[in-house]
Amino acid sequence: MRWSKAGFFFCISIIGLCLIAGGLSLPAYGREEGKKDLPQRGISVAPEYSGVIAAQGEDVSVDIKLINKGKQDEIIELMLPSVPKGWTAMVKTYSFGVTGVYVESDKSKSLTLKAEPDDDVGPGKYTFLVKGRTQDGKLTSSGSVVITVKPKEVEKKSKDVKITTSYPVLEGPTDATFEFSIEVENKLDKDTVFNLAYEGPRNWDIKFKPAYEQKYFSSLRIKQGQSESMAVEVKPYLLAEPGRYPLKVKVSSPEAKAEAEIMVVLTGTYKLDAGTADGLLSLSAIRGKEANLSFYVKNTGSAKQNTVKFLSFKPENWKVVFKPETLETLAPGDLKQVEMTITPAEEALVGDYSVGLAVEGEKAKKNLEFRVTVKASTAWGLIGVIIILVVVAGLLTTFFRFGRR
Repeated sequence: MRWSKAGFFFCISIIGLCLIAGGLSLPAYGREEGKKDLPQRGISVAPEYSGVIAAQGEDVSVDIKLINKGKQDEIIELMLPSVPKGWTAMVKTYSFGVTGVYVESDKSKSLTLKAEPDDDVGPGKYTFLVKGRTQDGKLTSSGSVVITVKPKEVEKKSKDVKITTSYPVLEGPTDATFEFSIEVENKLDKDTVFNLAYEGPRNWDIKFKPAYEQKYFSSLRIKQGQSESMAVEVKPYLLAEPGRYPLKVKVSSPEAKAEAEIMVVLTGTYKLDAGTADGLLSLSAIRGKEANLSFYVKNTGSAKQNTVKFLSFKPENWKVVFKPETLETLAPGDLKQVEMTITPAEEALVGDYSVGLAVEGEKAKKNLEFRVTVKASTAWGLIGVIIILVVVAGLLTTFFRFGRR
């Protein structure tokens, strides 16, 4: 049987197409064969580093790998069931937090565990647990990261400059101005300009100045081997709570630096206010009779007032009584009502009198002055009217008797 040229090329083309089709189907067949070795379902949550070391106060980021080991695509939900006290942690991408992620079969995805410590987190070991769970809850996997926090390195003090202060701790009320006397000694072998800086509470006003002068500077020139004195003026924030507040004073140059710690102890401010609800400081009274008046006492300072007493300054033989007689304690912002009873003397004349009041607390005092108008009793007024009527009647009787004669 003889082949024509056209028939020969047709057969070659068919064979080539079959080979190409068979070759293209091999990878797909290989992938299907590979998936036959996978379990139906399986997940894994694994941190890239199970243990890391960080300096005190430093944030930590560790990559977390999520692996889908099964044939079925999965949505893996993420949670942090164990976060040490004092830490804030979350699983996130480069820009936002993540609570769940879609992972295809036989694929993996990477996320990040971000852990941030509070300021009071000290050295030690802290364990974070990252847990993954399939959306139907049938599969779980977890991994842990142990963060070892090392203490901050203490900066070595320079021997070429020295800071000293005779009174490193000053105490007073919140509205006071504190002035620390500081001496800086230059131990370098040349004249040096030292820059001045500080660390202190937020919203506090801290400045450097010459002692006993009202001008301020930010650097200090000291001759070699000599010392210079300066003052650190500290004005606390007016809303600062009573307590102890440490501050740092720093001096530095390219060749040397040093720092010293000072402290302000705030006792709070001691202030009292007193008055009446309507603002009037006057009342009327009848001699020998009680007259009542209410007034308030308010703690307008930031420190608690203990044992607030009341003192009166009154005319002779008058009586002034307070109820209650004292206030045992008055917290900042508290307001209490006090009843005052004033009894003028029996022999007091009709007219205006002054009664002084002193409200005395702990390191605070408030004075008030009341005007008391003393009036005669209504009974005496009635008796006076009767006497006048009797006199008039007697005059009329006399007039008519002698008028007839």
